[in-house]
Amino acid sequence: MGSRQVTSWQGKNITVAGLGVSGISAARALAGLGASVTVVDGGDSEGHRARAAELAGPGISVRLADADTLPEGTDLVVTSPGWKPDSPLFAAAGRAGVEVVGDVEIAWQLRGENAAPWLAVTGTNGKTTTTQMLASILRAAGLRTAAVGNIGTPIIDVVLGEQQYDVLAVELSSYQLHWAPSVRAHSAAVLNLAPDHLDWHGSMEAYAADKGRIYEGNTVACVYNVADPATEKLVEDADVEEGCRAIGFTLGAPGPSMLGVVDGILVDRAFVENRQKNAQELAEVKDVNPPAPHNIANALAAAALARAFGVEPRAVRDGLRDFRPDAHRVAHVDEVDAVVYVDDSKATNTHAAEASLAAFEPVVWIAGGLAKGATFDELVQKSAKRLRGVVLIGADRALIAEALARHAPEVPVVDLDRTDTGAMLAAVREAARLAEPGDTVLLAPACASMDMFANYNKRGDAFADAVRELAAGSAADAAKA
Repeated sequence: MGSRQVTSWQGKNITVAGLGVSGISAARALAGLGASVTVVDGGDSEGHRARAAELAGPGISVRLADADTLPEGTDLVVTSPGWKPDSPLFAAAGRAGVEVVGDVEIAWQLRGENAAPWLAVTGTNGKTTTTQMLASILRAAGLRTAAVGNIGTPIIDVVLGEQQYDVLAVELSSYQLHWAPSVRAHSAAVLNLAPDHLDWHGSMEAYAADKGRIYEGNTVACVYNVADPATEKLVEDADVEEGCRAIGFTLGAPGPSMLGVVDGILVDRAFVENRQKNAQELAEVKDVNPPAPHNIANALAAAALARAFGVEPRAVRDGLRDFRPDAHRVAHVDEVDAVVYVDDSKATNTHAAEASLAAFEPVVWIAGGLAKGATFDELVQKSAKRLRGVVLIGADRALIAEALARHAPEVPVVDLDRTDTGAMLAAVREAARLAEPGDTVLLAPACASMDMFANYNKRGDAFADAVRELAAGSAADAAKA
């Protein structure tokens, strides 16, 4: 991927904040380039000590149980994405005049002269799916690519690795963008904007501004969501290279310089000759898996980025057909007694839950967990007519219960005040009791999972296990009848 300016890191004193995957990647990379690296982390568990022992070596030291003090002589702080901007370590760095950046910024700085361009994706929801769709389309076009960033292999490892790439599909979170001031993508997309992580960013305005950084310096296309004017405003506010175009995507018929849907066909009126009159067929809606409305929007955004890079229409179709979504994203689990059970545990905020609920009707909704500062009135107002019933779990379920009482008082609600390992099975059984044949029982919690589960994957696994147990019980009852 070209030569690198290794000498710029030689002898620098770098403090890496966080002993997670991205922190370990940054520490090893920078030490390998001649820097003296100190990794700091507030934890001191057995796991922390094991990672520290594995990491410590030439050029790297690890300091546990003290994440607030800036090591003496620090020239640069490299942070893991989740560390809040108001962390004491960063306040100390500010007082000392020391810059704080993230691992994505370091990866950008380590790129070689002939580095692969970045096609970048952000948004409140759909980032991972869209990035994976994009990578699938690029591969179908015969390009060497990888889905990186806030997904899979740490981006520093990819940039410094031996594998050569033609283009990278890069998922970037608002955290990563906050700490990546010099990243300049070939083309980028903001899929949507909704309140999320406000406890980290401090305000919706600050959150949106960090998302908007993804458009800075784009050279070919800034892709926005026609249905979400805030994303177009971010394009308008961005400082881009001359000739860079604003490209919209819509679930309706597209205007010029847009991609959209006409009679079940995904079409391009942006990257065609005479876009005032012509449209290029790319794929059919049925080529998108699953063909839920929000996922069709993801596919259009991925297609727009791929077309901005010059990919032919056939590769868009083939890439979408080849794509398989990750687990816990609107995943069909089973059908029991004519009721369909769907796992969308990845719906960890209200915007994602709203999109998931919009794909089904009638729904028995399983929701709740950690609200992360969110409110639920708008979600309940928009989804009330679809609800057969609701089963609430988790620490902040009362917030959802209050919104339901205000905006959907006629919908039956089961409030499960338990967090033991059998709570999800109880939730599924209550949902089955509320459901009628033809209904969908949907796990779309609108909340984070860490109050009851290690992560959203474990929560989805618990739901699937509970559904399978319910199915086994139904089959046994049928056999006895």
